[in-house]
Amino acid sequence: MAIDPPIQAILAAAGSFFLVTLIFATIYVVCKATGQQPNRQSRARARNRTRPVSAPDLSVISVGESATFDPTLNRVSMSELLQATRNFAADLIIGDGSFGLVFKAKLANGVTVAVKKLGDDAFQGFREFRAEMETLGKIRHRNIVKILGYYATGLDRVLIYEFIEKGSLDQWLYDTSSDNYDVAVWLPLPWKTRVNIVKGVAAGLCYMHNLVTPIIHRDIKASNILLDLNFEAHIADFGLARRIDGAQSHVSTQVAGTMGYMPPEYIQGATMATTMGDIYSFGVLMLEIITKKRPNWPFKEEDGKEIRLVECARKRVAENRQMEMVDANLPRDGLKEEGVVEFIRIATLCTTEIPKYRPAMKEVVELLDGISI
Repeated sequence: MAIDPPIQAILAAAGSFFLVTLIFATIYVVCKATGQQPNRQSRARARNRTRPVSAPDLSVISVGESATFDPTLNRVSMSELLQATRNFAADLIIGDGSFGLVFKAKLANGVTVAVKKLGDDAFQGFREFRAEMETLGKIRHRNIVKILGYYATGLDRVLIYEFIEKGSLDQWLYDTSSDNYDVAVWLPLPWKTRVNIVKGVAAGLCYMHNLVTPIIHRDIKASNILLDLNFEAHIADFGLARRIDGAQSHVSTQVAGTMGYMPPEYIQGATMATTMGDIYSFGVLMLEIITKKRPNWPFKEEDGKEIRLVECARKRVAENRQMEMVDANLPRDGLKEEGVVEFIRIATLCTTEIPKYRPAMKEVVELLDGISI
């Protein structure tokens, strides 16, 4: 049947319109798809640039895992540690460090070591425990106690340290009744010995603070300084030590320490520990060594006013009465006033109230080298 010309014209126009519309729709879809692809790729590249790299999972320590950081020491089993410490016998306790007791132990190979058995809540988790041990275990400096290895199983975590023969500086300053390290034979510590102890601690801290990833000790005090047979100082007890890691600074550098040694900014609410906090504590330790006065104990002035060690030092420096601060029992042989004045001056620099005005440990080491003994 023939279609009327007007209807034929309408159908032709409708078909043309439909075809043109289909062509334009196809072109639009294709253009949109090709236009969006680079955007998706760009977003993917952006995500790849900003996504943090996953750290290796250190959260799982297998049962009975141990590690050693000294080639002369084989991996130690818990059974060997139990035998060496007689099941952690009380009479073998030689110290009470942060987070645990320290025992003297003789291993099967004849090596005498110090073994610290950590409490159940000593660390937040195995991840932190192993990460810190892997870091501190690689530190080697003559004035820092070496961590030789560790053992971990279940809730038990044990650290193995080199054994330092003469015990803590705290004992040699105050514990005259102790005969564990022949303290009575050596007291009081001579001036030269005290200065050398201070120089050793300064050298150890300088090393820690100037590592590629610096380490803050956060608890420098007399009981954390151990003395070897030659009375050389060894910084110990890294239970609070942390690396200054920019990526995790909010976790790794929270303030900590012991009252009397803590810098004022920590007490006043600072939330981040710094190397300057260590330097303040070191300055307090210097004053404690020369005066034999505990920094957390107030003592009375001539007018009856109670005063603490750092404040007393500032006052004596201002009055040019530094010699009055020297431990009354310290032998005067070889003691020179200019050496005492310089010693206390360095200590007061380190204990400056404002952190940025304290000298860095490199400068402190240089200043101490100038003291004649």
